[in-house]
Amino acid sequence: MTTRVVNTHEAKSRLSELIREAEAGVEVIVARNGNPVAKIVAWRPDRPARVAGAWAGRVGYRGDVVGSDAEIVAMFDKSVEADMS
Repeated sequence: MTTRVVNTHEAKSRLSELIREAEAGVEVIVARNGNPVAKIVAWRPDRPARVAGAWAGRVGYRGDVVGSDAEIVAMFDKSVEADMS
């Protein structure tokens, strides 16, 4: 990896160019009075972006995975009856 050290004045006047260099893999150090104070680095996402439907067709299951719970079904039926009255 290549490292480039620039002073703050140069960094202000050439920021776009320095960002392009950082994207290309150059480590850009910004120095004030010869002392490093900041680093310009390319943004790297923590993980790949999620794509909706990426697992479609890859995962299969047979029938009801959990099964019906009689108590839940009764509560649902009761709430439907209450809405109908």
